[in-house]
Amino acid sequence: MRLRLYHHSDGARVAYREQGTGPALILWHSELLSYREFEPLVEELEHRYRVVLPDLPLHGDSEDRPHHPYSLDWLAEVVAGFCNDVGGSRPIVGGHGLGVELTLRAVAAGQLKPSKLIVLANRLHRGASGDREWAAWLALARLGSLPGFDRVLMRGAPFALRPGRAQRLSARGNAEAADLARHSFADAGGNSNLARSWAVFARSRPNCVQRELIEAYAAMDFPVLLLWPEEDPRHPPVAAEEALDLLPEAQLRMLPRTGYLAAYDDPVAVAREISAFCG
Repeated sequence: MRLRLYHHSDGARVAYREQGTGPALILWHSELLSYREFEPLVEELEHRYRVVLPDLPLHGDSEDRPHHPYSLDWLAEVVAGFCNDVGGSRPIVGGHGLGVELTLRAVAAGQLKPSKLIVLANRLHRGASGDREWAAWLALARLGSLPGFDRVLMRGAPFALRPGRAQRLSARGNAEAADLARHSFADAGGNSNLARSWAVFARSRPNCVQRELIEAYAAMDFPVLLLWPEEDPRHPPVAAEEALDLLPEAQLRMLPRTGYLAAYDDPVAVAREISAFCG
């Protein structure tokens, strides 16, 4: 896949890979991962779409300098700017976890209006998911602004998503999930800039119910696919079922025998559902 860079209006850089021809299909990965979360889908989708896989800020090869605000609103603005610039008018956009949460916030703020939206498992409008390890990582990340602790934190960063735990996030125990975890933290060691930036993000991330999303659902008058794994304890389908009743043009599809890393569990099924939805 070809590596490219998007430069936001304030200088923030977003690294992305793309492959294929056709309308743009932008997929944002989840927290603590990288563009490689959706790499297993490329072979199934590249003949119908220009598949665009960006790295979120603070992840992979994207922006990590500490002078940006790294609030959810700023991150959503960057996501919207990227989609509008790289995807063109009314792109197809989707994602998982933090990636799609930011996409939803960008839509709610009126910064982005995709032609279609693919929502994989995330907390949606609900509060913290109850993932103890993710909560522990955010608590530690807040300490990254302390002198001397930044490098220590980044040396220990790979323990936030150990290869063994990443493999367990796959309902089918896919060994390639461990490689995803290793890649996601490959350049984290000793990166003090990244530690300070994560500290800013962690302090600004709310854990309460996101009422602004609930209020914005009614105005999302475009097709939305809620694509949910059946075996992801972090994100039970109750939130998707609640959103289904509030979104004007939504449909809910369950993915059997898939977990948090659905694209690794069954890439053919995930790609098939995306293709059927996008047409």
